[in-house]
Amino acid sequence: MATKAPERGQEDMLKEKITLRKRGQFTLPKNMMDELNLKEGDAFDAILEDGKIVLVPLVEIPADQAWFWTEEWQADEREVEQHIREGIISKEMDLDDVMGHLDKLMSDSE
Repeated sequence: MATKAPERGQEDMLKEKITLRKRGQFTLPKNMMDELNLKEGDAFDAILEDGKIVLVPLVEIPADQAWFWTEEWQADEREVEQHIREGIISKEMDLDDVMGHLDKLMSDSE
């Protein structure tokens, strides 16, 4: 039976007793699997943290999208997000706006 277990300020945490079986196996409760959209065969990172085992579901990234998750690209994404928060980037741009802006930058640099 799952219960909500407030712990360390996490009011929405699910807690359920599970039993370790032979060969270190256990079954995740269905409601937790449903909540995280987990399926048989999904991979996890298992982390030993302060005497607790933390399982973190891994998401497979298609090879043609791997560039987006490189540290360099993610650093650029964080920079853009910061610019949006600071108001440096203030409006959405369509393709014509972007091309016009790039043309201006090119002519300014000449």
